[in-house]
Amino acid sequence: MVRVRELPNKPLVEAICELRWRVDPEKGDPNYSLFVGRLYSQLDKKYKFHQQLPASMIPEQLAGSIPQHMFRVGKDEWPLIQVGPGLVTLNETEKYTWPDFNERSKELINAVFKAYPKPEEMKVTNLFLRYIDAIKIDGISSNILNFVKDKLKVELFIPENLYEGEVVVKRPRSFNFNITHNTKKPKGIINLKLSSGMQKGHRAIILELVVLSEGNDVPVLPNYFSSWIKDAHKITDDWFFKLIEGELEHDYAGDT
Repeated sequence: MVRVRELPNKPLVEAICELRWRVDPEKGDPNYSLFVGRLYSQLDKKYKFHQQLPASMIPEQLAGSIPQHMFRVGKDEWPLIQVGPGLVTLNETEKYTWPDFNERSKELINAVFKAYPKPEEMKVTNLFLRYIDAIKIDGISSNILNFVKDKLKVELFIPENLYEGEVVVKRPRSFNFNITHNTKKPKGIINLKLSSGMQKGHRAIILELVVLSEGNDVPVLPNYFSSWIKDAHKITDDWFFKLIEGELEHDYAGDT
């Protein structure tokens, strides 16, 4: 059962919805230039600030899946939309709420297919829902493996005899864990990644949850995008709250 709960102190770094489609590596996308202008005209009521990114100087056929344009709700403000040859993303940070992100994602995908000059020629290759969170590690000397076990309930066993002779320091310097499972609804995969990192000057575990549908698993768009993102979010939300259940969830919820 998915628990829909807003967390006032949420550890979210970024939420991303991403659509990719095939671009000819030699010819590029002949519809791209017209598409960018038409997409902006679809979105300019909500995303008033257009920013041309440095990658816009790269020829289209060499800039596959690299953002070249950014549409923001205001200068230096979030959420934002990024567009490049074969790529469009919706990105949100601290102001994220699921109802708002859900609606903006659906609006974006509908706008993409309205703006693309020949939508029947768009061969979608990937559809992503991605969440990146930073779980602050308490204490400079905290053992990463113990922290992940105690706070996120992910247990990794390192044989003790690896540390015999006291040649190797037992406390890990860095950490990277990655696991992928197939999903039935939506069809695709879910990827869980945990890695050591920094967030705002503090040591942290970077928690990344991604639901991805690619190839034949991508639903017919834009018709079935609404059900796709709803199902993808059910999985990421369920996994996230099960991982942080307990002390972390109480902290993020501001419970006393």
